[in-house]
Amino acid sequence: MASAAEQLAANINFGAFSKATELKKRIWFTLGALIIYRLGTYIPLPGVNPQILADIFRQQGGGILGMFDMLAGGALHRMTIFALNIMPYISASIIVQLLTAVSPQMEALKKEGESGRKKLNQYTRFGTVLLATVQAYGLAVGLESMTGSHGAAVGDPGLFFRIATVITLVGGTLFLMWLGEQITARGIGNGISLIIFAGIVAELPRALVSTLELGRTGALSTVFIVFMLLMAVGVVFFIVFMERAQRRLLIQYPKRQMGNRVFGGEASHLPLKLNTSGVIPPIFASSLLLLPLTAVGFAGGEGPEWLQTVSRYIAHGTPLYMLLYSALIIFFCFFYTAIVFNPAETAENLRKYGGFIPGIRPGKNTADYIDYVLTRLTVIGSAYLVAVCLLPEILISQHSVPFYFGGTSLLIVVTVTMDTVAQIHSHLLAHQYEGLIKKAKLRGRK
Repeated sequence: MASAAEQLAANINFGAFSKATELKKRIWFTLGALIIYRLGTYIPLPGVNPQILADIFRQQGGGILGMFDMLAGGALHRMTIFALNIMPYISASIIVQLLTAVSPQMEALKKEGESGRKKLNQYTRFGTVLLATVQAYGLAVGLESMTGSHGAAVGDPGLFFRIATVITLVGGTLFLMWLGEQITARGIGNGISLIIFAGIVAELPRALVSTLELGRTGALSTVFIVFMLLMAVGVVFFIVFMERAQRRLLIQYPKRQMGNRVFGGEASHLPLKLNTSGVIPPIFASSLLLLPLTAVGFAGGEGPEWLQTVSRYIAHGTPLYMLLYSALIIFFCFFYTAIVFNPAETAENLRKYGGFIPGIRPGKNTADYIDYVLTRLTVIGSAYLVAVCLLPEILISQHSVPFYFGGTSLLIVVTVTMDTVAQIHSHLLAHQYEGLIKKAKLRGRK
């Protein structure tokens, strides 16, 4: 069966794509939705001076502002209606997933099937509204306190500006949440991931131009720019290799005789990815570490003394920041892997269907063995994420390289691309199987 599937996959070509009308509709829908998203990243918030804001971003873009602006596809430094992007939804969904691991009631909802999943999605939407409202209000207050070399960023601060900003930003986030769900249901790929992917890719040319401009002015040497671009290509290849790496556990099914026929006796594999947690650990680690910098920046440098002291010690690029960044990535790798993959549940499902790992007794021993293998894989996966994210962070902090060449952005771009290509490939494969079935039916009628 595997060889037949591989042979069929090898025969997929452009002709098969041209005949897959359903796939083409999905791709066109996805492209249209992403174009709408990109247009929204240029609609400015009312009452904000974009020139003064651009000047402020040039001074403070190395903190969490630069990080979130990279994830928002440039919408934050332009302060548009999509300035918060989809980040409140991602934070809310991860919080709900964490609650399902620690709350028995939430865990029971997760096991209820479709109805439980709908309730969890509803909780995620409510959480998105709450987080987006808090972040939007904080952003409005921060904008009122921001002043550049040419004056204040907000021309007419006050209650009306704050209310208008909160309504606009929350509405933009909810629209992106809905758009991402539509892409997932009617398009191709994961909608939320594709929105972040589109923002990063769209801003890559601007980041490349600004890097070349640094080389022209002498801030960066030509040798360093060439080295950085080659390193980015090498990181991409390394990410592809590690994301495709997996450990396959052999699963054996016993033979069963029913009458004169013998069933079972087949072998399959349980694939365990090297990096189960994906891009969640770097994003959350960066967000937590750069929060104090954001608070100080929004307060105009006049926040509490303890907050300013913490911000100085964990400023972007400092040794303590790098150490904490690595530790948080490792922590979130193990924590998120423990949430998304349950060895005991997997072992129980294998036992129900009669499957077993050769040499391992079913039940608790199988769960312990899977957990042992998964822990070793997570150690390697977390080390890989630290290496990918830390080396570019050093270059960014030392040479003011744009965030778009960082490990987090490259990781997002590569993983989303691989996931989308895999889904396109599966659609083409299913289309070819449908064609073969129709031909077989026609031949059978003859």
